[in-house]
Amino acid sequence: MSAYAIAHLRNPNPNPEVIDYLRRIQATLDPYAGRFLVHGATHEVLEGELPGAVVVIGFPTLKAARDWYDSAPYQEILPLRTNNVDSTAFLVEGVTPDHDSAALGDAMAKAATGG
Repeated sequence: MSAYAIAHLRNPNPNPEVIDYLRRIQATLDPYAGRFLVHGATHEVLEGELPGAVVVIGFPTLKAARDWYDSAPYQEILPLRTNNVDSTAFLVEGVTPDHDSAALGDAMAKAATGG
């Protein structure tokens, strides 16, 4: 099942360290089949607040995403971003192609009522 690394960058700052990070990150993604799906593009906030930029990187599996994040090459460059950009980052597993939100809602309702 696909997975995603998502980051909310609240104060993107293209200083020399961040530029170095950007130049080096793709080489860390390649061994894990990671690819940028969203990379700082303009976003339209429909609810709440989301200042800054959003990044979404797709991976074939959650294990691949975790292995990338934990890899020595990525950990080496990570401080170039984290020391310069206020951000939140997380991994999330996608859904299967046959995902049914109505069935999920039914199961949640059943669990909530003990039935």
